[in-house]
Amino acid sequence: MYFDGASYKEGAGAGVVFITSEGEVLPYSFTLMQNCSNNMAEYQALIFELKMDVDTKQRHLKVYGDSQLVINQLLGLYEVKKPELLPYHNYAKRLMGWLGDVELEHLPRETTNKLMP
Repeated sequence: MYFDGASYKEGAGAGVVFITSEGEVLPYSFTLMQNCSNNMAEYQALIFELKMDVDTKQRHLKVYGDSQLVINQLLGLYEVKKPELLPYHNYAKRLMGWLGDVELEHLPRETTNKLMP
């Protein structure tokens, strides 16, 4: 699964790309209804994907994202310093706990942009 979020002056959006175990590519993109920072949009894209995986009872998940901050915060390598990110971080961690085996990896933006809808 690949995720990406973006914030801009007029609003924010996010996208996720699921790749099934059979190799099927399922891209999704959506508009976020609230103004938020780019990092909040990144977390929201990730949370959208994790919630879908919880609902479908996935047990092994590889997650790729271009946000070095979000990935490293979830890996425990970076501290979450901005209080507005804590609810997103805590919710993502809780979802990851429900899923069990979740691997996180940072990919350069150029790589994830080629995959996004």
